Amino acid sequence: MNLPHVRPAVQALTEAAIATRRELHRHAELSTEEWHTQGVILSWLNGIGADDVRAVADTGATAIIRGALPGPNLLWRADTDGLPLEEETGLAFASESEKAMHACGHDGHVAIALAMASALQERRASLAGTVRLAFQPAEEHVGGARRMIAEGIMQSPAVDRVFGLHIWASAPVGRVLVVPGAVFAAATHFRIIITGRGGHASAPHQTVDPIVVAAHAVVALQTVVSRSVNPEETAVFTIGKIQGGVRGNIIPNEVMMSGTIRTFEKQVLERMLVRIDEILRGVTSAWGGGYRFDHSTIPAVVNDAACAALVQRVAGAFLGPENVGEGRTTGADDMAAFLEAAPGAYFMLGGGNAARGITWPHHHPKFDFDEDCLPLGIELGLRIIEEASGSKPA
Repeated sequence: MNLPHVRPAVQALTEAAIATRRELHRHAELSTEEWHTQGVILSWLNGIGADDVRAVADTGATAIIRGALPGPNLLWRADTDGLPLEEETGLAFASESEKAMHACGHDGHVAIALAMASALQERRASLAGTVRLAFQPAEEHVGGARRMIAEGIMQSPAVDRVFGLHIWASAPVGRVLVVPGAVFAAATHFRIIITGRGGHASAPHQTVDPIVVAAHAVVALQTVVSRSVNPEETAVFTIGKIQGGVRGNIIPNEVMMSGTIRTFEKQVLERMLVRIDEILRGVTSAWGGGYRFDHSTIPAVVNDAACAALVQRVAGAFLGPENVGEGRTTGADDMAAFLEAAPGAYFMLGGGNAARGITWPHHHPKFDFDEDCLPLGIELGLRIIEEASGSKPA
């Protein structure tokens, strides 16, 4: 791929970034188990002489690049964990673990951030302010971001703005998607217990069959989005798991259902939760059963308008305005916690390439991304840092 706009320093780092990405991919690790990944990160950061290099949130890592000039304190976040999948890509550097693979591009996120750290450290004499690198564990499992924040990563110095990227398989290499406002949806995970009265399958009249009640509830709940949410608003309701009973001739006492809700607007979620509760109350009451409805929410990733405009402007100058678009996803990401703590922007970096067969979606055992996106991500990240800090381009 021709990369005419990538500075020599980035070109020099690209080979190492690709090698690091492949090392991390080969040794993919699950959430809270990213020990090898942490070791690779800490070794790189210590090797370039970054400041405040240390572990955080058990398996995460952080460091600071201190500019010689006065300026704001910025944070660049990269998540580090893999997914519980057995890889089917056939890549020469495929995961050696049968229980974990990088099926969401986090290996690329780490490689980009490490290369950025090297380039920033080399030019710190002309860098304004500080750049905190946050290598966050446990994004897929949820909780890594809040742990890092609880351990003070947004302080000493206090972070003014936050930036980060997500490699995006459905967008081609050379394209960037960024939008003000919500970019990743809020994810509400729920668990419903339908309670009845068990008994022998040959005497159902003596029971309250929770399987029948659950079946009616599943059908009724499908109207939550279609009949309770404005069609101009985005909402997803999915029941992904139903569990009840142990034998075919026994009616159980209860059935468990779990799933997810995805929304961009808080009021939409609140309306849906009320409606779900009303439906469950009505259905279970009609059949003489009961229910419990528990839920927890990861908030939406919400971009600050000014920071999103900065990314749009910088990406347009780098890649051409025709290669910068808007995009949102009903996927979730706990980058939300960082953007609740300080204004910033999270954007999508194209990583797909249909000509090379790189089209599989995120979280699929055949997922991959085109490594040509790595130098683009490094260069774009550096330009965003320079613009946000007021540093002169290198």
